[in-house]
Amino acid sequence: MGSLLAAVIAGQFGLVTRTQARSAGLSDKAIRWRVESGRWLRVHPGVYSTTPGRRDWDSTALAALLHVGLPSALCGPSAGYAWGLLERPPDRTHVVVPVTRRPCPRPGVVLHRSRHALERTSETAWPHRTTIEHTVFDLALGEPLDTAVSLIARACSSGQTSARNLRMALDQRPNQGNRLVLAEVIADVAGGVESAAERRYVRDVEEAHGLPRGLRQQPGPGSKRRDNAYEEVKVIVEVDGRAGHAGWRAQQRDGRRDRETAGTGRLTVRAFWPDVHGGQCRFALELEEIFRRRGWTGRVSPCHRPDCAVRRRRHP
Repeated sequence: MGSLLAAVIAGQFGLVTRTQARSAGLSDKAIRWRVESGRWLRVHPGVYSTTPGRRDWDSTALAALLHVGLPSALCGPSAGYAWGLLERPPDRTHVVVPVTRRPCPRPGVVLHRSRHALERTSETAWPHRTTIEHTVFDLALGEPLDTAVSLIARACSSGQTSARNLRMALDQRPNQGNRLVLAEVIADVAGGVESAAERRYVRDVEEAHGLPRGLRQQPGPGSKRRDNAYEEVKVIVEVDGRAGHAGWRAQQRDGRRDRETAGTGRLTVRAFWPDVHGGQCRFALELEEIFRRRGWTGRVSPCHRPDCAVRRRRHP
């Protein structure tokens, strides 16, 4: 086997196609001998693994692309996992092709046909996949808004895209559901919101009840950042979502962080998911009391909810 073919195989997670092997000078007989002797494993028709014991997600996904052939790209949850937007790989490999193509289906491979397949495929990512921006919006289709917030925040915080690129991609998708709300979410993320819980805090606690506007993701002790800093009253509001702050180690880390913040004369208030989803009005009242004791002269106002705790306080 020549060095050129070896380089191709190395770049394809140990995979090779019949066409590639033939182009490198291997005959059908030589390919068949490698398969029958167990040196190669037939993964799909015309696609072989030169390392039969390898069964990781990368090689499985690429094998599907090699079988489908060009042009094709990972899409949906497969692209989401490849970009790091999803923590768990999907059970099946999702592949998108142009509407003019009709590749043969294979078990474990979900084929999607789209007239936008080419324009929404990343030119540099390997294995080929839809761009991270379009992957975000594909995954957000039909999902709760909190899911979209988490996807947008994760895409931006990874450094692989920006709010500007996401807005441009959204402009190219006139049929995307909740377009106006997604545009607001992108703006929130650009302003420092990093999770669904943080967005709910900003929208449903701070803004909805007329609290002072906090500074988002401000530098704190060491290399840490503060979710919401209210310098006028020297209060830090940290919003701990359902992920990222769970477990004993995380609690220890957050405790050290709070003590360091206290050393600067600032009070840390920690909010959790129930505080921003269901308990947002009560939390606004609690923050009002804290802020007023530290010098704020304002008052919170009722939000649009008919059962707002602020409204009940004023009209028992």
